[in-house]
Amino acid sequence: MTFLASLDPAVHDCAHAAVDVVLEARATTLDGFSIGRVLPSARRRMVGPFIFFDHMGPAAFAPGEGFDVPPHPHINLATVTYLFEGEIFHRDTLGSAQSIQPGAINWMNAGRGIAHSERTPIERRVTGDALHGVQLWVALPDDEEESAPSFDHYPAESLPEFNVDGVPLRLLAGSGWGRTSPVKTKSPLIYADVQLRDGDRVPLPDEHAELALYIVEGELACGETFGARKMIVLNGAIDLHATTPTRVMLLGGAPVGKRHIWWNFVSSSRERIEQAKREWLEMRYGLIPGDERELVPLPAR
Repeated sequence: MTFLASLDPAVHDCAHAAVDVVLEARATTLDGFSIGRVLPSARRRMVGPFIFFDHMGPAAFAPGEGFDVPPHPHINLATVTYLFEGEIFHRDTLGSAQSIQPGAINWMNAGRGIAHSERTPIERRVTGDALHGVQLWVALPDDEEESAPSFDHYPAESLPEFNVDGVPLRLLAGSGWGRTSPVKTKSPLIYADVQLRDGDRVPLPDEHAELALYIVEGELACGETFGARKMIVLNGAIDLHATTPTRVMLLGGAPVGKRHIWWNFVSSSRERIEQAKREWLEMRYGLIPGDERELVPLPAR
């Protein structure tokens, strides 16, 4: 493990030459809920193994309302949920039933196929709730695409928290800064929550082939100033430099190769996606205990 020093601004500070592409979060909705979709993009399909990036909210729900994503399927990927605010209850066809709260990680390996649902818990609907977070999909490497599905929950206190140059970091998955997260992954990657104050600088780890920064709130100086809801895809590791209190999600890792994406399915094989469509139509994923009454239908296109 090596670090990039902060001694030579001409080499290590974030400048235009360090930026490959800047992606804007594209506004969309999911069951009426506000989403900023960043990956995949026409300008960049993946960063390392990360093929999907949604910034959820922030949103406030009135009493009786909530976030609802009914049962739907996935193959050949892992879903990763991380919240800043609020709570989501996860259920899946393995029988998993798990609440996720801010700071924790829900990591679901879809492998050869799984269905799950995500909803605001009933008790939080009584008085209304807020929700803000990020959901990612990680494409599995070729030899893991058809692995057995699994679900793992990691409480906030189980994830490494430490300071680098006085900047507080949380390593959510993978490795960086000489630490390793306990989250079980299928390929080399990094996923971290970085909170900087005005003027803070922190070096990024340089062992990952691809890196990107998503600005949740605040601003980063990188040749020019980049504001919230932008993803900066980098050409190499740099020093982060905040010009105001800023929260950044760092993600990246080793590429896994070309992937096809259709609806909720990701695979190296188009034929496998066609098979997954048939499986969902034939209800071969099974029902989710405790959430059997509805399914998201297969889209017509």
